[in-house]
Amino acid sequence: MSYYISPNFLDKLAVHITKNFLELPGVRVPLILGIHGRKGEGKSFQCELVFERMGIEAIYMSAGELESPDAGDPGRLVRLRYREASELSKVRGKMCVLMINDLDAGAGRFDRGTQYTVNTQLVNGTLMNIADNPTDVQLPGSYDSTPLQRIPIIVTGNDFSTLYAPLIRDGRMEKFFWEPNRDDKVGIVSGIFAPDGLPKSDIEKLVDTYINQPIDFFSALRSRIYDEQIRSFIHSTGFEKVSLRVVNSTEGAPTFAKPNFQLPRLMEYGNLMVQEQQRVENSGLVREYNQVLQDRSFPPSIKSDRPESKPSITPERTNISNYSETPTSDSTFNPNRFTYPIKPANYNTHVDPSRHNDVLSTRIGLETLERMRTDLAQGHNIGIEFVDKRRFKMNSWQNYGSVVVGESEAIIALESCLTEHEDDYVRLFGIESITRRRLWEKIVQRPN
Repeated sequence: MSYYISPNFLDKLAVHITKNFLELPGVRVPLILGIHGRKGEGKSFQCELVFERMGIEAIYMSAGELESPDAGDPGRLVRLRYREASELSKVRGKMCVLMINDLDAGAGRFDRGTQYTVNTQLVNGTLMNIADNPTDVQLPGSYDSTPLQRIPIIVTGNDFSTLYAPLIRDGRMEKFFWEPNRDDKVGIVSGIFAPDGLPKSDIEKLVDTYINQPIDFFSALRSRIYDEQIRSFIHSTGFEKVSLRVVNSTEGAPTFAKPNFQLPRLMEYGNLMVQEQQRVENSGLVREYNQVLQDRSFPPSIKSDRPESKPSITPERTNISNYSETPTSDSTFNPNRFTYPIKPANYNTHVDPSRHNDVLSTRIGLETLERMRTDLAQGHNIGIEFVDKRRFKMNSWQNYGSVVVGESEAIIALESCLTEHEDDYVRLFGIESITRRRLWEKIVQRPN
């Protein structure tokens, strides 16, 4: 099976890796390449395809290895893996890389509730030290004066703004935002369904129908097509005997005929998967179950004009072909838009936004206030960040809580941040609800 490699992705990785193995006089090459983007877009898999095509050996690490009960172990492991990749390149005579998957999940800080440990600091410091001295990477407690082979480091993640700012500066890390366009998606999905003989026209229609879905949605969709055959196999074998038949059988592994991969069937299962996504988005049960959030008095997220009704077990079928990426600003209920259901609750700090407009417009400006209200009305999110005078020079902003999606919640969070951080810089920014991109940002408070 031949998988599709995006030309832009291939070009970026090939240039970065090759450049790190060349000696360019007077040129300082960033050691780390940070590939970031939305979840499920195939960043790690595209890297593996590039490594295979270029004949590159890769040493892998994951975010789960960046924490340990023993302080210093993750930093030592990073150094050990780097030296291992350097030795592998020397022994086998080919290019090698050190790849760390989901770096932001292991070394990032998403909000005030994320624990920042000694190991997190040491991992950031270790990566910065390796980026500054790639040929002199020592293990704790030992010293080897022999220069190492320089090894490029590839890291993936979703949001690198959660990482330590000095680590991601341009001299140490080169950034690459991976967002596959329509042609890339058609090529990748064609590779997924290549064994099934799906025509290209059907592939294009499938991609256009679920254009806002990540790449792994289509891989999961292909897997769901086999559910009926698996279900029939279980019923024919018997629930009591299926374990012995699959794991410990002398008859060999069960075989299945090729299922129906026609476009209508794929669309039917695709609609079911989208409905499941909407159920997760709409549940919002964390506000009901988590006492901490109730104590912090989070107001409702988005007001809905739907009449109250008893919850239905079977979700309504959503017409995916009419799905629009642009949020609507009218008050009529749109079934294609993700909304959070409103549970009647007593939020003791729920406020009337109009009472605070005069105060906020004076402090942050009327234009910024209107921009914030407009984005919230259109279904976008608002984020708040702060930084002290010293870290402002390093552009090391910290998130103030999580993103907010309701006007009352935004006003409460903004007033609290301005009050708690009177001597700090405070910045507002808008977040596109679907792609999670930043739409705009503005500093609304400066010290003194």
